[in-house]
Amino acid sequence: MSIDEVALSQGELYTVITNKQAKGRAGSIVAIIEGTKADKVINCLLQIPSHIRRKVKEITLDMAPNMKLIAKTCFVKATQVIDRFHVQKLAIEALQEVRIKHRWEAIDQENEAILAAKKKGDDYTPKTLLTGDTRRQLLARSRYLLYKSREKWTIKQQLRAQVLFKEYPEIKQAYDLSQQLREFFNTKQGKGLALTKLAHWYKDVEDSGLKSFATIMNTVKINYDGIVNYFENRSTNAAADRVAAPQVIIQCENQGVPNSSDSYRI
Repeated sequence: MSIDEVALSQGELYTVITNKQAKGRAGSIVAIIEGTKADKVINCLLQIPSHIRRKVKEITLDMAPNMKLIAKTCFVKATQVIDRFHVQKLAIEALQEVRIKHRWEAIDQENEAILAAKKKGDDYTPKTLLTGDTRRQLLARSRYLLYKSREKWTIKQQLRAQVLFKEYPEIKQAYDLSQQLREFFNTKQGKGLALTKLAHWYKDVEDSGLKSFATIMNTVKINYDGIVNYFENRSTNAAADRVAAPQVIIQCENQGVPNSSDSYRI
C-alpha cells in the first residue's frame, strides 16, 4: 500500500491511499480523502473493517508525522517504508538552494559592475566563460543538468557542468552529495552494502560543511528505520504520485461514509 498527499483540484490537497498489487488497474485506489489532517483521515479509514486493514503488510509514505500516525493507527500490521523519492527530493532542493545562492550573488555583482560603468560613462560588457555564458547565465542555465546523473548529460551539459563546477566548487560538492544519496538507494548488492554507502555519505556531509545537507542527514537519521526498510522490497510511492481520476473512493463528510460495502476497495 501507499499513502501520500496529492493536489487533485485547484491545488487543494487530498490524502490518497493506493493498492500496489492492483498495478494501476481496477482496485488500485483504496481511498481519496479531502485534506491531510490525521484525525479525519484515520476516522475515514477506520470504516474499513479491521480484518481487511490488518492484511496490509507494507505501506510506503513520506516522512510527515501525520502520515506516520495514520499508517500506525489504521494499518497496525504494516511495515512502514519511507519513500525514497521524498528523501532524494530533499537533496535536490538543497543542491538547488546552493546554486540559487550563488546566482543571487552573481546578479548583485553584475548589477554593481553595470552601475560602476555607468558612473564612468562606459558601456558594460560582461565577461563570458568557456560556454559563452556570463556567470549569471551559467548559474541560471545549469538548473536542469543538476537534476540529472552525469551519464544523462548532453555534450553541451557536460561542458556547462565542467565550467560550473570549476567556478563554483561548492555546487560540485552539493551535486556529488545528492548523487551519492541516489546511489545509496540504487545499491543492488543488498542492505549491507547500502548501509556502508550511507555511512560514507554521513562523513562526506559532515566534511562538506553544507548546512542544508546537514539538515537532510539529521532527517535521514531520524527516519532511519523506515528508510532502511526500503531495501526489503524496494517499494516506493510512485503509484500514489500518479493518481488520476478517482474510481471508487471513501468520501467522508461530517465524519460519515457511505454505508455500501462498495465504498472502499482494497
